[in-house]
Amino acid sequence: MIVALIEKVYGMLWGDLIRIPLPGGSTLGISLLIILLIPTGIYFTIRTRFMSLRMLPDMVRALVEKKEGSFSLSTFQTLIVSTATRVGMGNLVGVVAAVSIGGAGSVFWMWVTALIGSCTAFAEATLAQIHKEKDPLYGGYRGGPAYYIHDYVQARREKKTGQKGGKVIWAVLFAISGLICWCGISQVISNSVASSFENAFHIPPLYTTIVLVIIAAVIVLRKNATVKVLDLLVPVMAALYFVITLFIIFTNLGSLPAVFSRIFREAFGLKQAAAGGIGAVIMNGVKRGLFSNEAGSGSAPCAAAAAECHRPVQAGLVQALGVFIDTIIICTCTAMIMLLAPEEMTTGLSGMELLQTAMRYHLGEFGVVFIAATLFMFSFSTFLGILFYARSNVSYLFGDNWLSQTAYKILALVMLFIGGIAAYTFVWDLGDVGIGLMTVFNVVFLYLLSDEALGELKDYEAQKRMKKK
Repeated sequence: MIVALIEKVYGMLWGDLIRIPLPGGSTLGISLLIILLIPTGIYFTIRTRFMSLRMLPDMVRALVEKKEGSFSLSTFQTLIVSTATRVGMGNLVGVVAAVSIGGAGSVFWMWVTALIGSCTAFAEATLAQIHKEKDPLYGGYRGGPAYYIHDYVQARREKKTGQKGGKVIWAVLFAISGLICWCGISQVISNSVASSFENAFHIPPLYTTIVLVIIAAVIVLRKNATVKVLDLLVPVMAALYFVITLFIIFTNLGSLPAVFSRIFREAFGLKQAAAGGIGAVIMNGVKRGLFSNEAGSGSAPCAAAAAECHRPVQAGLVQALGVFIDTIIICTCTAMIMLLAPEEMTTGLSGMELLQTAMRYHLGEFGVVFIAATLFMFSFSTFLGILFYARSNVSYLFGDNWLSQTAYKILALVMLFIGGIAAYTFVWDLGDVGIGLMTVFNVVFLYLLSDEALGELKDYEAQKRMKKK
């Protein structure tokens, strides 16, 4: 019954809400999430005057913002936390899923999602900074969509009725959706790691899952070990993956033009449109782009709120940069690994088998082992990152107490174990349902609160101009 309910909600969020007729009698299906995310990205791209392109130097400068408190996080550390979840499952498993189902053209739509999504990421992270609170349990700050949704509705309620206090239903629904999403991602993590280790080392999934859960439990059940581990793990794993991919690209330079030609051809291809497959290309590109870079979903603001910075805009700029790092760089690396392998070798393959087959072609058995190890590190960092996100949502729902914080961590560890032996499609659907519901609630309030974030950007740029005079 639970599986049927999840599949029904999944269909409402990601299924075809409207269908546009195409030549040849086929149709293009557009889901609710695409209807929400693409216009929202365009809206913030226009209203910020394409800040994701014109303010790249400011994004880099925001990274070196220094903190003063011993328990708070720097902007760079919050980028590490958000990058842990962005440069994680979505970059390997998500890109593989997009290309497996939607073909090479899905990569183009992931790029589009990132370019316009970076402006959405800027807005939500800036709002998280404006509405952050002191964190009495972990120290430093906390916040996210549940908090800025709460503040907005409470302000309106107080203005209208004079009443204060109490939970806000929309904030509660967002927080619950987040916890559902992160439980789903926990299952994706162990499912994918177990699969890759079985392919690479012939280790039974149960054994891999048990080891993964034990290592995760040792870290997440300690108070502040999460950020310390991520500070070390994320830069190393991302750099290694990037260097290996560059090596593969340079050894296949002759094939690169054909790969880009295939990406653009399939993204707009008449063949796909005539066959009714262009919808799958766009849908999977946008869906996996969202799952990877999280722009608009409300996840990354939970990390952005923890930053200690002089202006809220600086946290927004850092998170916009994070979207670029995730999708334009790391996701493209995964796509290149697969698409630079001979098409006949990967045809019909899906999941981790597709990626590992491509890596075996490029680097032999070392490639298969490397991908298994990389997936383990990416997955592990993703799990740590989502539990950092969960802190603020658990606090909003259940108050400031260690019992509820520990209970959710244990639940996530249980889901991590279950995922190692769960069906692949159901596992993805649970994560997609959670992130879809989060996005619906978050996007609505991003529009309502947009003037706050845009006002901060306007003030920031006005001060920049004053300093230059």
